[in-house]
Amino acid sequence: MTRPSAPTRDRIIDAASALFYGEGIRAVSMDAVAAKAGITKKTLYYHFRSKDDLIAAYLEARDTPNLRLFQRWFDHAQGDVADKLRSVFLHLAASARHRKWKGCGFLRTSVELFDLPGHPAIAAARAHKRRVEDWMYTVLEDAGYGPEARVLARQLILLMDGGFAVVLLHRDASYMESAADAAVTLLRAAVMGGQPGEGISATSL
Repeated sequence: MTRPSAPTRDRIIDAASALFYGEGIRAVSMDAVAAKAGITKKTLYYHFRSKDDLIAAYLEARDTPNLRLFQRWFDHAQGDVADKLRSVFLHLAASARHRKWKGCGFLRTSVELFDLPGHPAIAAARAHKRRVEDWMYTVLEDAGYGPEARVLARQLILLMDGGFAVVLLHRDASYMESAADAAVTLLRAAVMGGQPGEGISATSL
Protein backbone atom coordinates (compact mmCIF):
# COMPACT_ATOMS: atom_id res chain seq x y z
CA MET A 1 0.00 0.00 0.00
CA THR A 2 1.14 3.56 -0.70
CA ARG A 3 1.88 5.62 2.42
CA PRO A 4 -1.33 7.53 3.38
CA SER A 5 0.69 10.31 5.03
CA ALA A 6 2.75 11.09 1.94
CA PRO A 7 1.84 14.23 -0.03
CA THR A 8 -0.71 13.37 -2.69
CA ARG A 9 1.58 14.02 -5.66
CA ASP A 10 4.30 11.83 -4.15
CA ARG A 11 1.77 9.08 -3.44
CA ILE A 12 0.67 9.17 -7.05
CA ILE A 13 4.24 8.95 -8.35
CA ASP A 14 5.03 6.11 -5.93
CA ALA A 15 1.97 4.20 -7.10
CA ALA A 16 2.68 4.87 -10.77
CA SER A 17 6.32 3.86 -10.36
CA ALA A 18 5.40 0.50 -8.87
CA LEU A 19 2.83 -0.20 -11.58
CA PHE A 20 4.74 1.16 -14.57
CA TYR A 21 7.94 -0.65 -13.65
CA GLY A 22 6.18 -3.86 -12.70
CA GLU A 23 3.69 -4.10 -15.56
CA GLY A 24 4.79 -1.67 -18.27
CA ILE A 25 3.39 1.75 -19.06
CA ARG A 26 0.91 0.68 -21.74
CA ALA A 27 -0.60 -2.05 -19.56
CA VAL A 28 -1.39 0.31 -16.67
CA SER A 29 -4.48 2.52 -16.69
CA MET A 30 -5.01 5.76 -14.83
CA ASP A 31 -7.79 3.99 -12.93
CA ALA A 32 -5.23 1.47 -11.66
CA VAL A 33 -2.86 4.24 -10.56
CA ALA A 34 -5.65 6.07 -8.72
CA ALA A 35 -6.71 2.88 -6.96
CA LYS A 36 -3.17 2.03 -5.86
CA ALA A 37 -2.58 5.59 -4.64
CA GLY A 38 -5.88 5.50 -2.73
CA ILE A 39 -7.31 8.59 -4.43
CA THR A 40 -10.08 9.44 -6.85
CA LYS A 41 -9.44 9.73 -10.55
CA LYS A 42 -10.46 13.38 -10.32
CA THR A 43 -7.67 13.99 -7.80
CA LEU A 44 -5.21 12.17 -10.04
CA TYR A 45 -6.04 14.43 -12.98
CA TYR A 46 -5.81 17.47 -10.73
CA HIS A 47 -2.11 16.69 -10.22
CA PHE A 48 -1.36 15.27 -13.68
CA ARG A 49 -3.14 16.50 -16.78
CA SER A 50 -2.56 13.26 -18.68
CA LYS A 51 -1.03 9.82 -18.50
CA ASP A 52 1.82 11.14 -20.64
CA ASP A 53 2.67 13.70 -17.96
CA LEU A 54 2.55 11.00 -15.29
CA ILE A 55 4.88 8.71 -17.25
CA ALA A 56 7.38 11.54 -17.59
CA ALA A 57 7.11 12.30 -13.86
CA TYR A 58 7.73 8.62 -13.09
CA LEU A 59 11.06 8.72 -14.92
CA GLU A 60 12.02 12.15 -13.59
CA ALA A 61 11.50 10.84 -10.05
CA ARG A 62 13.93 7.97 -10.74
CA ASP A 63 16.63 10.18 -12.24
CA THR A 64 18.51 11.60 -9.25
CA PRO A 65 18.09 8.55 -6.95
CA ASN A 66 19.50 6.24 -9.63
CA LEU A 67 22.47 8.48 -10.34
CA ARG A 68 23.20 8.89 -6.63
CA LEU A 69 23.12 5.12 -6.24
CA PHE A 70 25.74 4.74 -8.98
CA GLN A 71 27.85 7.42 -7.31
CA ARG A 72 27.59 5.73 -3.92
CA TRP A 73 28.65 2.38 -5.36
CA PHE A 74 31.58 4.11 -7.05
CA ASP A 75 32.64 6.03 -3.94
CA HIS A 76 32.52 2.97 -1.68
CA ALA A 77 34.57 0.76 -4.02
CA GLN A 78 38.29 0.19 -3.61
CA GLY A 79 40.96 0.63 -6.28
CA ASP A 80 41.45 2.94 -9.22
CA VAL A 81 38.74 4.42 -11.42
CA ALA A 82 38.51 1.24 -13.52
CA ASP A 83 37.96 -0.88 -10.40
CA LYS A 84 35.39 1.58 -9.09
CA LEU A 85 33.41 1.65 -12.33
CA ARG A 86 33.60 -2.14 -12.47
CA SER A 87 31.96 -2.14 -9.04
CA VAL A 88 29.02 -0.16 -10.44
CA PHE A 89 28.49 -2.81 -13.12
CA LEU A 90 28.77 -5.62 -10.56
CA HIS A 91 26.18 -3.98 -8.33
CA LEU A 92 23.87 -3.78 -11.34
CA ALA A 93 24.46 -7.49 -11.93
CA ALA A 94 23.54 -8.20 -8.30
CA SER A 95 20.38 -6.10 -8.67
CA ALA A 96 19.44 -8.06 -11.78
CA ARG A 97 19.36 -11.24 -9.71
CA HIS A 98 16.54 -9.88 -7.56
CA ARG A 99 13.21 -11.53 -8.34
CA LYS A 100 11.51 -8.14 -8.85
CA TRP A 101 14.13 -6.81 -11.28
CA LYS A 102 12.65 -6.07 -14.69
CA GLY A 103 15.40 -4.18 -16.45
CA CYS A 104 16.16 -0.50 -16.79
CA GLY A 105 12.96 1.51 -16.43
CA PHE A 106 14.31 4.27 -18.66
CA LEU A 107 15.12 1.89 -21.52
CA ARG A 108 11.92 -0.12 -21.19
CA THR A 109 9.81 3.03 -21.27
CA SER A 110 11.72 4.29 -24.30
CA VAL A 111 11.05 1.03 -26.12
CA GLU A 112 7.33 1.21 -25.36
CA LEU A 113 7.28 4.77 -26.71
CA PHE A 114 9.58 4.17 -29.68
CA ASP A 115 6.97 5.55 -32.08
CA LEU A 116 6.59 8.79 -30.08
CA PRO A 117 10.04 10.45 -30.17
CA GLY A 118 8.61 13.75 -28.92
CA HIS A 119 7.02 12.21 -25.81
CA PRO A 120 8.06 13.97 -22.57
CA ALA A 121 9.10 10.64 -21.06
CA ILE A 122 11.56 10.11 -23.92
CA ALA A 123 13.08 13.49 -23.07
CA ALA A 124 13.29 12.44 -19.40
CA ALA A 125 14.97 9.14 -20.29
CA ARG A 126 17.41 10.88 -22.61
CA ALA A 127 18.27 13.44 -19.93
CA HIS A 128 18.95 10.71 -17.37
CA LYS A 129 21.24 8.74 -19.66
CA ARG A 130 23.09 11.94 -20.51
CA ARG A 131 23.57 12.69 -16.79
CA VAL A 132 25.02 9.23 -16.19
CA GLU A 133 27.35 9.63 -19.17
CA ASP A 134 28.41 13.10 -17.99
CA TRP A 135 29.14 11.73 -14.53
CA MET A 136 31.32 8.98 -16.00
CA TYR A 137 33.08 11.57 -18.14
CA THR A 138 33.79 13.66 -15.04
CA VAL A 139 35.30 10.79 -13.04
CA LEU A 140 37.42 9.75 -16.01
CA GLU A 141 38.62 13.28 -16.65
CA ASP A 142 39.44 13.71 -12.96
CA ALA A 143 41.43 10.46 -13.12
CA GLY A 144 43.60 11.86 -15.91
CA TYR A 145 42.14 10.22 -19.00
CA GLY A 146 42.43 13.50 -20.88
CA PRO A 147 40.62 14.23 -24.14
CA GLU A 148 39.54 10.59 -24.56
CA ALA A 149 37.42 10.74 -21.39
CA ARG A 150 34.31 11.71 -23.36
CA VAL A 151 34.72 8.86 -25.86
CA LEU A 152 35.35 6.38 -23.06
CA ALA A 153 32.28 7.56 -21.14
CA ARG A 154 30.15 6.99 -24.22
CA GLN A 155 31.61 3.51 -24.66
CA LEU A 156 30.89 2.68 -21.02
CA ILE A 157 27.27 3.76 -21.45
CA LEU A 158 27.01 1.45 -24.46
CA LEU A 159 28.35 -1.41 -22.34
CA MET A 160 25.96 -0.64 -19.51
CA ASP A 161 22.82 -0.23 -21.57
CA GLY A 162 23.76 -3.17 -23.78
CA GLY A 163 24.17 -5.16 -20.59
CA PHE A 164 20.70 -4.15 -19.42
CA ALA A 165 19.18 -5.30 -22.71
CA VAL A 166 20.97 -8.65 -22.92
CA VAL A 167 20.43 -9.50 -19.25
CA LEU A 168 16.71 -8.86 -19.68
CA LEU A 169 16.61 -10.95 -22.86
CA HIS A 170 18.44 -13.97 -21.44
CA ARG A 171 17.47 -13.51 -17.78
CA ASP A 172 21.14 -14.03 -17.00
CA ALA A 173 22.90 -11.44 -14.82
CA SER A 174 26.32 -12.81 -15.76
CA TYR A 175 26.11 -10.76 -18.95
CA MET A 176 26.37 -7.61 -16.83
CA GLU A 177 29.41 -9.13 -15.13
CA SER A 178 30.91 -9.63 -18.59
CA ALA A 179 30.15 -5.97 -19.31
CA ALA A 180 32.04 -5.11 -16.10
CA ASP A 181 35.08 -7.04 -17.33
CA ALA A 182 34.84 -5.35 -20.73
CA ALA A 183 34.73 -1.93 -19.05
CA VAL A 184 37.93 -2.67 -17.14
CA THR A 185 39.64 -3.96 -20.30
CA LEU A 186 38.63 -0.80 -22.14
CA LEU A 187 39.94 1.51 -19.43
CA ARG A 188 43.16 -0.44 -18.86
CA ALA A 189 43.89 -0.33 -22.60
CA ALA A 190 43.32 3.42 -22.58
CA VAL A 191 45.77 3.88 -19.71
CA MET A 192 48.39 1.89 -21.62
CA GLY A 193 48.01 4.30 -24.51
CA GLY A 194 48.99 7.41 -22.55
CA GLN A 195 50.08 8.69 -19.17
CA PRO A 196 47.36 10.06 -16.87
CA GLY A 197 47.14 13.79 -17.30
CA GLU A 198 48.75 13.73 -20.75
CA GLY A 199 45.76 12.50 -22.71
CA ILE A 200 45.25 9.07 -24.21
CA SER A 201 45.68 8.27 -27.85
CA ALA A 202 42.55 7.14 -29.65
CA THR A 203 44.70 4.61 -31.52
CA SER A 204 45.22 2.72 -28.25
CA LEU A 205 41.50 1.92 -28.09
